[in-house]
Amino acid sequence: MPRILAALLILGVSQATSQTHLPTPPPNRPAPPPGITLPDSDRRELETGAADLGRQLAAVRALPAHEKARPDVEIFHHAVHSALEHGEFFDLKEVAAAKALLREGALRAQALADGHTPWNAATGLLVRGYRSRIDDSAQPYGLVIPADWTPEDRRPRPLYCWFHGRNDKLTELAFLSARMKTPGDFTPPGAFVLHLYGRFCNASKFAGETDLFEALADTRARYPVDPRRLAVAGFSMGGASTWHLAAHHAWMWAAAAPGAGFAETAQYAQVFAAGKQPPPWWEQQLWRQYDATVCAENLFNTSVIAYSGELDGQKQAADIMEKAMAEEGLKLAHLIGPQTAHRYEPATKRELARRLEEIVERGRPSVPKKVRFTTYTLRYHKMDWVEIDAMEKHWERSRIEADLLEEGAIRVQTQNVAAFTLALEEIPQAIKNNPAPKVVIDSQELTTTAGSAPRKVHFRKSGGKWALAPSRETNALAKRHGLTGPIDDAFTERFIFVKPTGKPLHDKPAAWCQAELERAIEKWRTVFRGRARVKEDTALTAEDIADSNLVLWGDPASNAVLAKILPGLPLQWTPEKITVGRLSVPAATHAPVMIYPNPLNPKKYVVLNSTITFRRGSSQTNSQQTPKLPDWALIDLQTPPDLEAPGLVVDAGFFGENWQIP
Repeated sequence: MPRILAALLILGVSQATSQTHLPTPPPNRPAPPPGITLPDSDRRELETGAADLGRQLAAVRALPAHEKARPDVEIFHHAVHSALEHGEFFDLKEVAAAKALLREGALRAQALADGHTPWNAATGLLVRGYRSRIDDSAQPYGLVIPADWTPEDRRPRPLYCWFHGRNDKLTELAFLSARMKTPGDFTPPGAFVLHLYGRFCNASKFAGETDLFEALADTRARYPVDPRRLAVAGFSMGGASTWHLAAHHAWMWAAAAPGAGFAETAQYAQVFAAGKQPPPWWEQQLWRQYDATVCAENLFNTSVIAYSGELDGQKQAADIMEKAMAEEGLKLAHLIGPQTAHRYEPATKRELARRLEEIVERGRPSVPKKVRFTTYTLRYHKMDWVEIDAMEKHWERSRIEADLLEEGAIRVQTQNVAAFTLALEEIPQAIKNNPAPKVVIDSQELTTTAGSAPRKVHFRKSGGKWALAPSRETNALAKRHGLTGPIDDAFTERFIFVKPTGKPLHDKPAAWCQAELERAIEKWRTVFRGRARVKEDTALTAEDIADSNLVLWGDPASNAVLAKILPGLPLQWTPEKITVGRLSVPAATHAPVMIYPNPLNPKKYVVLNSTITFRRGSSQTNSQQTPKLPDWALIDLQTPPDLEAPGLVVDAGFFGENWQIP
């Protein structure tokens, strides 16, 4: 239907006669929901305490030596200040919790002012913070520190990453309070446990996924963590996080223990149920970004023990993963709590903990001799010592199977792969006595160039033949890791919303852009618990262009940055019309949304008029919090935005592997 509508628009047929917009679905629950009204005395006391802590932080900020430790204090101030500012108290019991957080924050701020960080030596339950590279916010995480650990003890220990379930009231205040009181479901002896906030409730997708890597890096910088003994686990929404992260980053984990949750989109969310409008083709393709079922083969590279309650509807996740793994010749270990609904059954939980600890204690092999890797996007490009650098076609199955042979040679089989890298520095035994090991790729034999030190070796296909390549990248504009699309990919890394300051071409698109920008700023706060960085187009700096994805709002007349880069984008935009490929639409009633390598810095993205593309209509289930638009789309603004879309999507699509319109 979208392409038919596009043709009708080109011919001048009105929207009203060509397609009827579906009725707006009923309002979905907001997350977080509206809070309660605090007693005046409690509000005044909390506001005074937050202001006092804010002044302490301002004084500490003047001490550069404490820059890395400041997030450990800022998390307390932000938790209370944000809850007050946005009405996110949901129970009067949270007043006492907020006061406790302010007291702890004040103690830490005073310690920093005195040049001390006593919490660095703490054991037991601890909360900490890190500075996110995405938006400079201080993001919280919880830790369980083994009782026998001391700062002088540098013996590497296991670390378990735990992902919480969905809780629409899990603000920073609630998260910190819980992490300071309860150790969680699993506390393996002698191991660190990292409790992820995950930027609220998004099943560890988008910025929630980045949170894992940032919190894990911060933890590893502070404590002796054994990278071969990492585990990932969670329950309910946390089980969904575990399925996703285990399947897409299997090389990281000694073991994964998903409990309940969901592992894919279509069946869990009953997308194709009777009476529902099927999603457009591009949205269905984009399910492949986060669905664990389509890359179940990757679980060959780790150990998985799933848990389900026998009576839990979310047992569906393990059942469908068991089937997907079986199709890859893999068997899922699946523990089932008898006569149990949506919780851990105690005896089965003990057995799960025992098995998990046993696997983690063994750890991952230093160098797996066999790697099996499936991906549909270069957002996920790595499995152990194999990295895919280019695909023949994005969003189709790309696969590598690589074996270290006894004689030191390497055998590689590929599917839908145009370039890849072998990280020989990670497999030194393969070149210990052979500085130029033989590599057999799809039955084609190559000899690597001799080197004096372990290194990465790159291969690229041309004309159906493989050859050594000087680097993983070419000078050509191409999709690669960190530069793949879709639009949502820009918000997993550092970004800036760039506001227009000039006079727009047309009033209707200008009003739409302003409303969508305001929604994007608020959405980033509520959904991803950060404060979006916003600048006017005239204030953008060379540093901004160098280190951030730019999200440009407006049109070529109103946004000076957009006007500057427009010649380097695959669209034409005049006062009369907007053209993408062969499709033209009236500029007075339409707007483009798009992601593309920034012509001013092709290593970063530029995005036009969009933030994360799922809207409030996806809030009923985290399984529907998936990308809703591909690399580009044209939006008819005569249909107002609603819970599902920014307007009527006239047409949309993906750019090709060289960022061209197919």
